[in-house]
Formats: sequence, structure tokens, C-alpha cells
Amino acid sequence: MGTTTEVEDLLRLHTPQVLGALVRRYGHFDAAEDAVQEALLAAAGQWPSAGVPDNPRGWLIRVAARRLTDALRAEEARRAREERVAALEPRVPYTLDDRAPREDDTLTLLFLCCHPDLTKPARIALTLRAVGGLTTAEIARAYLVPEATMAQRISRAKQKVRGVRFGRPDQWEQRLPAVLHTLYLIFNEGYTATSGASLQRRDLAGEAIRLTRAVYRLLPDDGEVAGLLALMLLTDARRDARTGPHGELVPLDEQDRGRWDKAAIEEGVALVTRALSRGRAGPYQLRAAIAAVHDEAPSAAETDWQEILGLYEVLVRLVPGPVERLNRAVALAMVDGPAAGLAELALLEPELGHRLDAVRAHLLERAGAYEEARTAYETAAAKTLSLPEQRYLRERAARLKP
Repeated sequence: MGTTTEVEDLLRLHTPQVLGALVRRYGHFDAAEDAVQEALLAAAGQWPSAGVPDNPRGWLIRVAARRLTDALRAEEARRAREERVAALEPRVPYTLDDRAPREDDTLTLLFLCCHPDLTKPARIALTLRAVGGLTTAEIARAYLVPEATMAQRISRAKQKVRGVRFGRPDQWEQRLPAVLHTLYLIFNEGYTATSGASLQRRDLAGEAIRLTRAVYRLLPDDGEVAGLLALMLLTDARRDARTGPHGELVPLDEQDRGRWDKAAIEEGVALVTRALSRGRAGPYQLRAAIAAVHDEAPSAAETDWQEILGLYEVLVRLVPGPVERLNRAVALAMVDGPAAGLAELALLEPELGHRLDAVRAHLLERAGAYEEARTAYETAAAKTLSLPEQRYLRERAARLKP
């Protein structure tokens, strides 16, 4: 016997692996997902009273496989001649005594959701729906779009991968960067929401960490996988200190470091230290190393900005993107003074939006150019869609009024 809550947790845990097993065996992503949903409904109705099977994943796969093969037979009967239907022999579904699905089914499904033909928004939506187990409504709320819009996005993504069949894809090495980037984008949106009333969306950040842990368990020797997990842990460790009692933004140098998650910091530092010892560092490892320097500093004043600048120098050579160059300019300003940082900002593209204006305002304030700083803060506030960021930037501007 199991309580309804325990059964729901168990179903959430097994859903990606069950879906991955069916898609790996049969293809037909859309139909497989429908079959899994039917199996989940059956389990939710039976398990609380009848008890959880000894092999819950096997039970779910068996039931879902039956539903899927029935659906495929019916579909084929509508589309093909009777002879072809008779010749079509479905694969034998799992039985309760069969082994549980391979642990890499979740990873396989994740790689499918990051198919190269999908756009970044589609990859994120399909990953959260199929692998994360979030409902369409939950994903739509997280990204502040109408549910119908998100449903169309997910539907189009499913159509793109329709009919794809795979065991362990030969393209894993080629697709891994896309998978990691998708998880990184999900985490970033959860850690600092681009719009809305809340600074953070903890459900998205937590889901990104959970999925990255799954990838790490299956690819523990990949330095960039370890680096991404470390980066998420080291960044998320500051979560509770980033907002005040009324949800207001608290910048890094003003945070109460006693509220940082020490266990997450220790785990993240261990992960990135081990990854860096194995050879050439990749971008996620370098970002994690920078986060580790911040997290291990006893106070903001004791932060080793020289080391951070050195790490950014390496990072911008690997990833010369605008965000990386912006962060390097901040580190340069902390080492050589605000004038040096402002000179670097003048070389950056305006595509950075409010972040460029916010950093410029901060450096102008440090340089004593208060009127220019106030204008830059107000410009940044007008550009961001995040209400906590707007309030913070306007408060900084108000403090500089004569």
C-alpha cells in the first residue's frame, strides 16, 4: 500500500524512464507519450489501494506498451491494407518479471528532446514536458505565455521528432552541447526570471539541477557535465540570500553569506575541482570555477578578483560572447578600477539590453559620476521586464538624486 502522495512521487520519478523506454523501442513519440499517460492514470487509480508493484517501472512499461501497441494497430488498420496489418508484428512488451528499463532511457529521451532541428524554445518546452514531467500549464506559467501558445510549441516539437527511433544514439557526443545548453537556459530562467513579479522561479532551477544530476550519473567522466552541475549548485547555493523579506533583490556583495547553502557549495567545489584536474577546462567548468571563488570568499571584500579576472580571460577566449565579455569587464573594474571597466563596456554591443546599462551605472557610481550613473540606472530599469530588478534599479537611481 502507498499513500496518494507517495504514489504521485513514484510516478513522477519513473515517467521519463518509461517514456524513454517506449520511444527507444517503438518510436512514435506522440503516441508513446499518450500511452504513458494512460498507464500513469491506471497506476494512480490502482496503486494506492492495491499496493505498489515490486517493479513499478516494469509495470508501467508493460501497461503503456499494451496501450501503445493497441493504438499503433488501430492507426495502421486505418491507413493500410489488411495484409500489411497482419504482417505487422509488434514487439513483445515488458512483463512484470522483465528487468527495469535501462537507466540511460532518461538521458536518451533528453537527447531526443534536444534534436538539432528544434529551436531553443522548443527544446526547453519539450524537455520540461517529456523529461521533467511538468504539465503544459506549468511550463506556460513559468515562461509567462498563454497555455495555448505553449501547447502549440510542444505539439510542433513533437511533430519534428515524430518517428525517430533510437537505441543509444550515435550522435550523443555531437548533441551533448545542445543538451547542456538547454539545461543551462532552464536553470538561468529559474534563477533569474527574465520577467514577472518574482526574481526567481525555484521550480525551474530545481528541475534543471535534477535533470543535470541525471546526466551526470550517466556521464560522470565528462568534465563539462560535471562543470555544469557544479555551476548550478554553486550558484543556487546563494538562492535564499538573494531576496529580502519582501522579495526585493539583494546584490551579491550585500548578501548574508550565512544563509548560503554550505552543503551545495562543498559539493559544487568538489565537482569542479575534480573536473578541472582531468585536463583542459571547458566553458562550464570555468564558469563553475568563478562561482567557486565567489562562494569560498569569507566576505565580499575578501573576494579574489584577480583570480576571477584570470578565469574570465580564459573563458572569453573560448566563448567570446557578450555576456562573458560583460562579466569580464566587471572583474577588470574590480582589479584595475572603474575607468578600466567602463572602457571595456564601450566596446560591447547594445544587445545586452538592461544588463549593460546596469553595469555601466554601477561603474559610473563607483567612479563618482553620479548624475550619469542615475541616468543609466533609470535607463536599465525601463528596459527590464523583471519587477524586482526594476525596483532595485530605481532605488539605486533615487539614492543618487541631488
